[in-house]
Amino acid sequence: MPATSPLPVTLTGRHVRVEPLAPAHLDDLFAAGGGDDEVWRWLGTPTPRTPQEMEALLAAMLTDASYVPFAVVHRASGRAIGWTTYLDVDVANERLEIGWTWYGRAYWRSAVNTETKLLMLTHAFEDLGMGRVQLKTDHLNERSQAAIARLGAQREGVRRRHRRRPDGSWRDTVYFSLLAEEWPEAKGRLTAWL
Repeated sequence: MPATSPLPVTLTGRHVRVEPLAPAHLDDLFAAGGGDDEVWRWLGTPTPRTPQEMEALLAAMLTDASYVPFAVVHRASGRAIGWTTYLDVDVANERLEIGWTWYGRAYWRSAVNTETKLLMLTHAFEDLGMGRVQLKTDHLNERSQAAIARLGAQREGVRRRHRRRPDGSWRDTVYFSLLAEEWPEAKGRLTAWL
């Protein structure tokens, strides 16, 4: 099947619902991660300290056509606890990236990230017809690198001095990918883990 561009959709799992990001998610998102430097440490933007700063980030994402942004909603509470996006979409070359992802610290080391990525990857490979999904992170963010590797993604390499961090230092970026032919095995592992 030919690849198609991602559109805002709702993807539902047992633990999370991934739904189109909207201004109505603002209060929940700020409660989940606003002002928490550890949540925002690796995200390439200063920590939003006020609801207005979080609102500005959310509005910028919603108006930037290069993102297809989603709120991650914790099903048990019904509250948005973070966000994630599809970005760097290239339909002609059947690839996209999953990134700009964060969750409130209370949801780290839970089923949230695994199920969110399972839903996003399933949609990318099985509904959108992508052949490659890319994920990347700061070379110092070992927790994120381990989480990406647990998804079954292969580490491809490091782009040195790739991006300036909010503090002015330079980030090297570690690239990972998962290919369509690798997806069935990775999906089986993730499903079994959940």
